Amino acid sequence: METLARRLQERAQQLGISNAEAARRIGLDERRYAHYASGRREPDLATLVRIANTLETSPNWLLGVTLKTAKDPQFAALLERFSNVANGMTKQELEMFVIQAEAVVAAKKRD
Repeated sequence: METLARRLQERAQQLGISNAEAARRIGLDERRYAHYASGRREPDLATLVRIANTLETSPNWLLGVTLKTAKDPQFAALLERFSNVANGMTKQELEMFVIQAEAVVAAKKRD
């Protein structure tokens, strides 16, 4: 529960919203959401998915589940952070960012 609480607070901060605003957007009572954000309670699966969708992230990230393909936990955490940031971008911003990332990888291959 500690990871979920920490991640809920972190994601709200990334989005620049309060717990009250997060609860409102998700459609939850403020007190109920506060229980999740403080680690006193855990949401059921359907509520967790609704929270993740509304906060534009994944249930895995909220629960601290890392990708098995990433052996380095810090690398996996960075991938999840990237995914969260990308969800807040416009299509045009994301396309520019992908082009930049591809240029970094291409430059490494030339060296």
